[in-house]
Amino acid sequence: MSVKLIAIDMDGTLLNEHSELNPATIDAVQAARDQGIKVVICTGRPLSGVSPFLKQLHISGDDEYAITFNGSMAQTTSGRIITSHTLTHADYIDIEALSRKLNIHCHVESEDHIYTANRNISPYTVGESALVNMPIRYRAPGDMRVDMPVVKCMFIDQPELLATAITQIPKAFRDKYYIVQSAPYFLEFMNPQASKGAALKDLAERLKLTPAEVMAIGDQGNDLSMLKYATNSVAMGNAIPQAKQLAKYETKTNIEDGVAHAIRTWALA
Repeated sequence: MSVKLIAIDMDGTLLNEHSELNPATIDAVQAARDQGIKVVICTGRPLSGVSPFLKQLHISGDDEYAITFNGSMAQTTSGRIITSHTLTHADYIDIEALSRKLNIHCHVESEDHIYTANRNISPYTVGESALVNMPIRYRAPGDMRVDMPVVKCMFIDQPELLATAITQIPKAFRDKYYIVQSAPYFLEFMNPQASKGAALKDLAERLKLTPAEVMAIGDQGNDLSMLKYATNSVAMGNAIPQAKQLAKYETKTNIEDGVAHAIRTWALA
């Protein structure tokens, strides 16, 4: 059965080492779209952090889609929300308190802002703000709006500190939330119904597609759920070992135009 939808992670996958699109990638995505294949960006970023690349790929409109916030939302590229699985204010209070107990920086993301309760703002929060084009707001926990949807909470810190903190997260939190490491310095807490795989499944069913008609390409822990879902699963050459073990195929690295190679080899062949 031919591929009719390609779900592609961004950082470390679609983008090169400079967080840019290579011409070969743009050309391969266009070739896929010319054959009527839907190309869906699946990322931990909000739509604001995806839009500049969608423009370069000439993907726009209310019949094109992006999976954002690691599957907490699925949206049309024009911004209409299709599915949304957020956290409550109580969830935020509990997760933020845990970060303080573990002495780890924490921030949370709404649809349009990053909020931190750390007066000494982490450089990783500053980096995330620049990466996803969202402003930072300092708010003490008691100043956070109770009715504000929290899309995800993130522990953000030096990789060695984060690695130690991960081992100390209580089982109750692991049971209550979908927790995934999206980078050596990012650990994300989300609604248990949220994941790239769950959002991809919902979107595929909406489009009346089966897993056999879906290709997923990724490199990190937050991509594992969509690699499990898609029959045509592809791990990047620079992927973590778990992704390579899980995927049906392994392509080249993101520096070597691995996405373009995957599309031309297994989707357009």
